[in-house]
Amino acid sequence: MTGFGNGTRRTPRSPGRMGPGTGPDRATLGIIGLVCAIAGFFTLGILLGPIAMICGWLAMGRKWTGSRRAMALVALILGTIDTVAAILWTFF
Repeated sequence: MTGFGNGTRRTPRSPGRMGPGTGPDRATLGIIGLVCAIAGFFTLGILLGPIAMICGWLAMGRKWTGSRRAMALVALILGTIDTVAAILWTFF
């Protein structure tokens, strides 16, 4: 009988099937970057734009080659546009 922390499995998931389990998931970073990029068009673009760019870059695996997730690429592009627009709006 299992109870009070004495489970039948020592680890909740097998590392071979689901990955090591450390660090944020790439899909989650892509979603966070996309939300920040879209919200940055309406408010705080100078802050949310770079956050969207960083999240998009990390969600792509920090490289330009290989398979890219569409959401991560959109977050990176919209974050760049958002940052440039906020900088231009600040100085002009």
